Amino acid sequence: MTGDRAIRRLTAAAVLLVAAIAAVVSFVHIEHLAATHGQTVLAALLLPISIDGTVAASSLVMLRAARAGLGTPWLARSGLALSVGATLACNVGYGLPYGVVGALISGWPAVAFVICAEMGIGMVRRARGQVREAGSAQPVPTDAETAATAALVASVAGGNPLSQNQLQARFRLSRAQAAKVRQAVLASANGHNPPDQPSDARPIAAGQQARRSPRVTS
Repeated sequence: MTGDRAIRRLTAAAVLLVAAIAAVVSFVHIEHLAATHGQTVLAALLLPISIDGTVAASSLVMLRAARAGLGTPWLARSGLALSVGATLACNVGYGLPYGVVGALISGWPAVAFVICAEMGIGMVRRARGQVREAGSAQPVPTDAETAATAALVASVAGGNPLSQNQLQARFRLSRAQAAKVRQAVLASANGHNPPDQPSDARPIAAGQQARRSPRVTS
């Protein structure tokens, strides 16, 4: 368990590191491309944030949906596809004057970010699937008395214990079985062991026991 947790943390750290590197390199490429194609200084600075920010926002929405076990929102997937296409085009456009090799090198940060994002989302989805499988593997009560005991314990914890008639009707117990279940659960809830004698039996005080003992005369 500790090894798996360490692997997950290292994977998350690697994804974040690659994403940060890709974001910085992409920012430089898009800012330079915008500044050399008629954009003002402010516009050139904000344009890469709007493009790569959409990539980050869409990825976070998809990650949140994966953690919650929900389907991927279509708007997040569409936004990711459009923003990735835009950042890839801008990065390739930045390196295109330097030939095919320059275009491939410049376009790599966008590709690396998408690969890392998909790996992270897939890891979260697989983790959610393992949690669900573990939850579904919990043991199921094998007999009516066990099921009735579990239900009564839950109802006592909720402050509304099931009555004897409810136990009989719901779990098809006999009157004796329902009474036995209630006696055991309620005694345990009160911090006592289930009594072995009838509930109307009362303990005899020491003084009463002494008075009832026959006197021995010499």
